[in-house]
Amino acid sequence: MLTINNLTKSYNNFNAVDNISFRLESGDFTAFLGPNGAGKTTTIKMIAGLLAPSSGSIKLINFDSVINHIQLKQNLGYIPDQPFLYDKLTGLEFLKLTGGLFGLRREELKKKIDETLELLSLGDWINRKTETYSQGMRQRVSIASSLLHNPDLILVDEPMVGLDPQSANIKKAF
Repeated sequence: MLTINNLTKSYNNFNAVDNISFRLESGDFTAFLGPNGAGKTTTIKMIAGLLAPSSGSIKLINFDSVINHIQLKQNLGYIPDQPFLYDKLTGLEFLKLTGGLFGLRREELKKKIDETLELLSLGDWINRKTETYSQGMRQRVSIASSLLHNPDLILVDEPMVGLDPQSANIKKAF
C-alpha cells in the first residue's frame, strides 16, 4: 500500500532523513520513534506531499508522489501536530470546505460530518468560529477533516498534543 524507497531529505550538508526504506500494507499501524530532530516529522511531511524529497521515492497504492501527487494526496489524511484552521470559519464551515476539496457530494459530506461530530464529541463547538477554539478543539476538527474522505492512509504527527484524556482515547476513528 505505502512503499518508501531510499528516501532522503537534505538541507545543505545535513541529512534530515537519510536513505530510509519501508513498506506498509493495508491495516498496518506504524509509529516513528526517536528524539527531536530525528526526521520523524520531515518523513511524514514528505509522504503527505508537503516537502519534496531530495532523493528516493514514495508510492501510495500505485500513485507516485512525483508523477501522481494529486491522486496520492486524495488517498491520504494528514493530522499535523499544530493544526491549521481558517480562524474566520466555523468548525462546520471548515469541514464543509475540506470535504468539498476532496470532491465529496453534499449528501455524503453531511453524513460523514455527522459521524465525525458524534465520534469526536464536537457538539455545539462546531458552529463557533475556530479562532475561539482551544488547542484540543482545533486538533479534534483537524482529525475530523482528515477522516471525511475515507483515506487509505492516515498520517498522524503527534496527534495527542493538546487533547484531553477523553479525546485522546478515541479508538473507533482509527
